[in-house]
Amino acid sequence: MTSMVSHLIAEVLALEVRLYACQARLAVSTDSEALHDLRTTVRRLRSLLRPLRGIRGVDELEDAAREVGRLTTPLRDQQVLCAQLHDNGWHALARPREAFLDDACPRVAGSPQLKRLFERLGKFPEQLREQQRAGLVHGLRRSIEKVMDKQWRKLRDAIADPEHDRHHLRLLIKRVRYAAEVYPDLSHQPKGMSKRLKDAQGALGDWHDHLQWLALADQHADLAPCVALWQTCISRAESKGESALQRLTQACFPE
Repeated sequence: MTSMVSHLIAEVLALEVRLYACQARLAVSTDSEALHDLRTTVRRLRSLLRPLRGIRGVDELEDAAREVGRLTTPLRDQQVLCAQLHDNGWHALARPREAFLDDACPRVAGSPQLKRLFERLGKFPEQLREQQRAGLVHGLRRSIEKVMDKQWRKLRDAIADPEHDRHHLRLLIKRVRYAAEVYPDLSHQPKGMSKRLKDAQGALGDWHDHLQWLALADQHADLAPCVALWQTCISRAESKGESALQRLTQACFPE
């Protein structure tokens, strides 16, 4: 138990350091990857916390991380869109959106959401130690394993459903995959599953991006020149997504 609590605290402290570095990079707009790195760090934190629900301090910290995610999701979506526009030569469409990001991303560094996350992060290690000393975190390793096993069963059930929803599957795949990255020793996935999950997530993510871009084109007239290409690409993305899911299904249910 001591080693598990120590592992959790060490992981939280490492993530805190990474978040402060991302905050500094965002504040001065030193690179375009600062926002992405902030989001991946917050995502790892949320994956770490999800199996710990019920422990004092977890709900508040998880909620703070979720709010940072909500704040930054539209900005990251805009970044991905700008990259897509540049890749296809629509530079004039990308530039005003990049100008917006140049103003918006640094504001994330001083946002109330990020400040609240740092406040919660700073308190959590001592909260966890206090509960350990009080004997309130017995069976922590087993409880984490049970949560991860439940996530895995939900994904298998969803994959086995012939009427599966791609968006729901994408979220389940992300949850299972990221949890296994944070708790590799507690994951009971079959050997080689990590690559299948990553491939399926990537293919479904490409489909989801095109779906979002087409929805944006309905709201922003300047994106009209992009629609024909995106409609073609989303059909290809759907096909690739189904192929990736088929490979994942075969890995989940070997004959």
